[in-house]
Formats: sequence, structure tokens, C-alpha cells
Amino acid sequence: MTSTSRVPFSSVDYDFLTVSDHRQDHDFMEIDTLESDTEFAFNLQLQEALAASLAPQPSSSAAASVLVGMEQALKDSVQSEIELRRARDDLARAIHDAKVAREIVEIPDDEWEQSGADFAKPFDVGSSSAAAAESEESDFRLYFKGLVSEEQVGDQKLVLAGIGVAICDSRGNLVFEVKKPLIGNGLSRNSAQLKALIEGLTVALCLGMKRITFFCDNNPIFQFINGKWSAKQQKVLDLVNQVKSLRSKFTQCNSRLVPRLEIKFASKLAREAIESHSQMKPAESSNSKNVKETCVICMEDSDVSQIFSVDGCLHRYCFSCMKQHVEVKLFDGILPKCPHEACKSDLSVDSCVKFLTPKHVDTMRQRIKEASIPATDRVYCPYPRCSLLMSKSEVLQYAKETLTGAVERSGLRRCMKCQYRFCINCKVPWHKSITCADYKRSNPNPPEEDTKLNSLASSKLWRQCVKCSHMIELIEGCYHMTCRCNYEFCYNCGAEWKHKKATCKCPLWHEGNIVHDEDSESDEEESDPDSDSD
Repeated sequence: MTSTSRVPFSSVDYDFLTVSDHRQDHDFMEIDTLESDTEFAFNLQLQEALAASLAPQPSSSAAASVLVGMEQALKDSVQSEIELRRARDDLARAIHDAKVAREIVEIPDDEWEQSGADFAKPFDVGSSSAAAAESEESDFRLYFKGLVSEEQVGDQKLVLAGIGVAICDSRGNLVFEVKKPLIGNGLSRNSAQLKALIEGLTVALCLGMKRITFFCDNNPIFQFINGKWSAKQQKVLDLVNQVKSLRSKFTQCNSRLVPRLEIKFASKLAREAIESHSQMKPAESSNSKNVKETCVICMEDSDVSQIFSVDGCLHRYCFSCMKQHVEVKLFDGILPKCPHEACKSDLSVDSCVKFLTPKHVDTMRQRIKEASIPATDRVYCPYPRCSLLMSKSEVLQYAKETLTGAVERSGLRRCMKCQYRFCINCKVPWHKSITCADYKRSNPNPPEEDTKLNSLASSKLWRQCVKCSHMIELIEGCYHMTCRCNYEFCYNCGAEWKHKKATCKCPLWHEGNIVHDEDSESDEEESDPDSDSD
């Protein structure tokens, strides 16, 4: 910010902080409650300023200039404190109103008809203790984004940066938003991201919030702030340490790594901050090589050659956002589709080759093949170095063509890739001269790999889908699970869900699964942790 005045509570410029709840008309009780405290603080600091002005100065005009500057700084400080108190009360009022609304919904209709007219729970305006209590007991979500943009304006290239922060309540309703440009040279994307997080955490602390979860879309930043990786650049390391210091001041401060699409609103705020600072758009060129297009996910301008168009629906996104979207879906064992909300358009492997690595291309082909084969018809080659996915029908046909004998009755099959023979019934390498029943009697225990998997699943409380045998882990949320084969069941007891309704009497969720545990986040590898890529 260009202003030289500082808010005592933090480095936040609260001119950019917006309260989402509508202000109610009242008699400015907040200012009345602050009158005595602020007047005392102002008089005390004004006396110090007058005493300083009496000291020997180079000239009377210089002393007068210093005094005027200090008086303005004091006025700005007092006004900032008043605005902060108002913001706290507005936050507490919003939380209070939401609680009262939930209480009203839970009141039975007959009881409401009898005593509803007398129901009243007014908010104690101006009560700092009430505001603090409301904020401390509630959970909040923090979405942040720092953007660095190199823009061509005329004959000059300007590097502009901005941050956006959105704070929501536990139900996802926007409570506060912050957006402001960053001033300074040598700003990297990593440092801009960290400064956005610092801004958001500082605001949350100033507003009395004690329980918060922040959402991060940048894997290196996520690993830095959780101590999984060590930053090599001293500037980044200093910012990471500042984040850790702020986190220690919360009663509970969790973190989550999410796809970029989930922090789209914070990205929009950061982009607006950059535009408000520049007051100009990048110059458009008639040369098609320099034409820019804004990605609606990250809100960054990319060359049109780096924009991906989804076949069928023609939704357009930058390569970076599409790459992250597809990789996250593949990691979760899901066949990726168009990231546009409610769009069901499929992504083809050939089109995704533009931004995916060869390894992810192979994984995507595997996911497409899995989706094309019903769960009950899937079979994998039992040899660990192969593990080819096949359908029972095609492997049977292949066995009839390449093997002799009654292959259908015996269970003998041949892998279509490695050509090794295996038993379709026992799902093990072919047991020659022994029936399936005799093999199972002589090998009552499951393979060592299956034993280790079952032991790990038991210790981690994983559930296995009874339809496709896929292992599922509940990280957070309710007990209603939908497997990738579309089988629905209760995670608590394993009972099937039918027509979107439970067939068991288990609770729908457990409170411990609603609050996210940051230790359960996966430790994804990154080739260059200190890179500036998002």
C-alpha cells in the first residue's frame, strides 16, 4: 500500500476488507463505546508528538511538517481501530444470525405456532466479549491466492502482483474478502502466494477467529508450510517462518491442498487487485502470436497457443489449470472430464497429450479402459511386472485362440501382454496339474502382498467395495460413499445405499470426520520445490 500510516494490530490495510453481511442501521454504538479509550490514546500520543516538536529542529517549518504528519498518522490509527471494531461486531452479528436461523428451523411447527411470536434472541451490539465469544467458537475457511503478472504496456513490460483472500464460515458463506496489490521488485509467485496467506491469517487473528482451515492450490507452498520440504531461497524461508508463527496463535489451524478450481474466487480478487493498480489493460496486438486470453480458473492471461479447448463443449482453460485438473483426477482414480461446473464432456487422450507427461498419458489410457469395462468383468494379470487390465470376455477369447484344451472349464488363461499363463478363478499364476480346489486347500492363506494390504487397510480403517474390491479411504465428510464403480454404501458398516437412502441405522456422519486433519494430506513429489510455477 502507498499509505504510510500503520494499523497497530497488523500490516493489513482494512480499506480493502469487505463485510459480506449487510450492515444494519443503528446509532453508531461502536463509536460511543470506543470514545473514551480512543480519546485517551489520541491525547497521550499527541502530547508525545508535541514534546518531540519542542526539541531542537533544523527549522520551524520542518518541525511543523513533522507534527502535521504525526497528527494525521494518529487520526488514521484511531479510525482504523474504529473500523476494526465495527468489522468484529459485524462478523459476530453474522455468526449470531446464522445460529438463530438454524435454531428456528429446528423448532417443531406446532411449537412455533404457539410461541413463535415471542421468540427473540437479539444481538448484543458493541459487546466485545460477545463478539469474541462468537468468533472463537466458530470454524472458518480461508482461501488465498497471490498472482504475479508480466504485462506488455506500450513499449514497457511491467511486473505487477496482487493478492486475494476470501474468508468463509463453515457452511461456505462469504464473510470477508481482501484484495490489494503488492508493491516491490523481485516478487516471485511463491512469495506472492505466501504473502496472500500471511494477509489472510493476520486478518483472521485481528477479527478474533481461533479455528480456521486454509486452502492451498500450490503444492510446493503446501509442503513448505507443513514442514515436508525446506525452502532454499532465504526470502521464501522467512515468509514460511512468518506463516508458522501466525498459525501457532490459533487454537486450531489446518491446511488443505486442493485443485485450483476451488480457490477461483480468491484468484479473481487477486486479478482485480492487479488491474486496480495498473489502471490499464495489456496492449492488444494484431499479431496472433501475442493475443492473450484470460483463463477463468486461475484468472491469469495466457497466450492463445497455451489455451486448451475441450472437444464437444468448447470450454477453454489454460494448459497449467488443465494439467493440474487432470492429474488430480487421475491420482484419485477418476476419469477426468471438463472442469466446467456440471459439464459432462469427456477429455480425449490425444488432446491431453499437449500438456500431460507420458506417464500421465499412460495412466489416463488405463483409466479410460477401466471405465469401459464393467467392474464385475475386470481381471488383472497376476504377475507384478505386468498387471495388465483385461476383460474376462476378451481374455477368454484370447485363450481359446492361443491355447489348447478346455480352457473355459479349467480356468486357464493367457495374458495378452506378457503371454504368461494364469488361473482366472484363483487369480494366481497357472497351477499346472492341480485343480483350483486343491490349490486353495494347499494355499489357505492369501498372498503376502494381499496380507500386507489388508493389514494396512485395517489399521487405516479403509473400506473395500464389495462390488469391485477397490479400497476406499474416508478423509473427511459423511459416511455415504460412492465408489468409482458407482456402487453406494455406508462407510461405517458397509451396508448398501439404495435410491440415495441408507439401508442401515448408522449416523450420517461423525464430527471428527468433518474437521480435516492436515497430517492426512498426501506428500506429493515435486521436481523443483522452489520453482515459481503454480
